[in-house]
Amino acid sequence: MKDTLNVGLVGYKFMGKAHSNAFRKLGMFFNPSLKVVMKAICGRDEEWVKQSAEKFGWESYETSWEKLVKRDDIDMVDIAAPSNVHKEIAIAAAEEGKHVFCEKPLALNLKDAREMLEAVEKNKVKHQIGFNYRFAPAVQLAKKLIDEGKIGKIYHFRALYLQDWVMDPEFPLVWRFDKKIAGSGALGDLGAHIIDLARFLVGEFDRVIGINKTFIKERPIVERMEGLSADAQAGAPRGEVTVDDATLFLAEFKNGALGSFEATRFANGHKNGMSFEINGSKGSLRFEFERMNELWYYSSEDSEGVQGFRLIQVTEPVHPYASAWWPAGHVIGYEHTFVHELYEFVEAIAHDRNACPDFNDGVKCSQVIEAVELSIAEGQWIEVDSL
Repeated sequence: MKDTLNVGLVGYKFMGKAHSNAFRKLGMFFNPSLKVVMKAICGRDEEWVKQSAEKFGWESYETSWEKLVKRDDIDMVDIAAPSNVHKEIAIAAAEEGKHVFCEKPLALNLKDAREMLEAVEKNKVKHQIGFNYRFAPAVQLAKKLIDEGKIGKIYHFRALYLQDWVMDPEFPLVWRFDKKIAGSGALGDLGAHIIDLARFLVGEFDRVIGINKTFIKERPIVERMEGLSADAQAGAPRGEVTVDDATLFLAEFKNGALGSFEATRFANGHKNGMSFEINGSKGSLRFEFERMNELWYYSSEDSEGVQGFRLIQVTEPVHPYASAWWPAGHVIGYEHTFVHELYEFVEAIAHDRNACPDFNDGVKCSQVIEAVELSIAEGQWIEVDSL
């Protein structure tokens, strides 16, 4: 049996940097069953990807993902490129017998997501989708408390994902505003995360109904973009924004719980305001990602007179993943969620077990997204399983 896992990464900007950092930290803080080797990083701009390879610590680089997936020295392909290329790369990698990790959303649409799932299952390779927020220790603790029945039967799940980075009408027309590349706007980019957290913590969706809005319908054509920043020349021609700036929807879960969801890029003052609250028959849980090391817990079974939300600092060695990092009270951050999820994928490969969340979860998320979009188009409730 091989004791190494040679990785090829497609993408070298925001997510490419996050994944590269995670691979570099794996062996330092965890003890993965396979030694991860950062073999090659891939991107279209040779000068930029070469610099990224040197800066991030990759052994080599490619400018063609087609060449990358065919390399004999690559065991796993990590897709951190825009959504419009996920399907093609994932299917090609699976057909070459490579394990596949893919950032969310899984694909541009539900049909493509299902084709990706079919390809990885047919070729019997391991597959995982990048829902990194599942891997915050506080979210893992919330899952544990729910599974142990600490909050009882769940009645409500309400979630927000609020950002404000594109509120300036002069912010350029980056790829995230192009439906052909991004698939959708705030719904697919931000909403996908809270949809997945709802499935992870509460259960499957039954039906949904939503509304959306594009507040800024035209933006300057982009000259250069990097991560979430971009530049445009003064007086640059403008192009059409073809995705939503904000989407809100209601949901009913198959277990009878009710849900409300809001994903927007137009919430002034919110930089990465992802939060959720879950209310059950015996208690409640509340989480805010910008305070990711904290979980609020209320138990109705506490003695009368001392009931109230208690703040749990999720940094003790008994908490999920916490023992790999620093002493209690020494908090971790956003980048560590990527270390956790990639560690789990490496272990799934090493021990020949199913990864979680996998492409099945990606398909389920795409199904909810498509149901929300159809509900907006038709102005009515849509049953998720009808798609």
